[in-house]
Amino acid sequence: MAKVDPSLVAHLPLFAGFTNDELEEILREAHSSRHPKNSAVFAQGEDAHSFFLLLHGHVRAAKTTPTGEQIVVRYVAPGETFGLAMAIGLTQYPATATAVDDSVVLAWPTGAWPRLVERFPPLATNTLQTVGTRLQESHTRVLEMSTQQVEQRVAHALLRLAKQSGKKLDHGIEIDFPISRQDIAQMTGTTLHTVSRILSGWESQGLVESGRQRIILREPHKIVVLAEQSANGER
Repeated sequence: MAKVDPSLVAHLPLFAGFTNDELEEILREAHSSRHPKNSAVFAQGEDAHSFFLLLHGHVRAAKTTPTGEQIVVRYVAPGETFGLAMAIGLTQYPATATAVDDSVVLAWPTGAWPRLVERFPPLATNTLQTVGTRLQESHTRVLEMSTQQVEQRVAHALLRLAKQSGKKLDHGIEIDFPISRQDIAQMTGTTLHTVSRILSGWESQGLVESGRQRIILREPHKIVVLAEQSANGER
């Protein structure tokens, strides 16, 4: 098993406040693995055998409802943790995690969690802060679903993705991983047809550029205006 250099992860929120020696001890329990594009890191309903830190690439977390509908819960960017079922008292993964491009993850066995948090209490604190932030994000998205028109929901989704994994270009911001219109539809609780219509309209106005699994926000500030309209009650 390749040894992970603590300096590669020392700056991440999960490891805030740890010394180099402490990081080495924590990382000793982890192993790294590669996941090709479109391969599953874990599946919904599978026993939660590990928890993960994404080192490279991007991962999509998606949940399948009892009726078979798929909902994209979130995208995981490098440096973020995922698969934290044990931190919220779950024994099975509540969603499926799929690599959207070639990805590298660090994985710790779930059985190591009680040991690690007893030895390093800040690890539990940092993890719970992450879980709390994601719960707040979920709450925000639920509010958007119930109070905003679909155009505003799509605008918010694109802005979140650009903030999380945006690459600045000479003119605009590119979402720096493969993402389809279907993915956007599953994030915003609407249909592929509706998302295609909205993005095509925005393209004709020069606000965005979209191709096969590629989206660029050409006028991010105007997308912000579209998102804010709903918050101001202009629906």
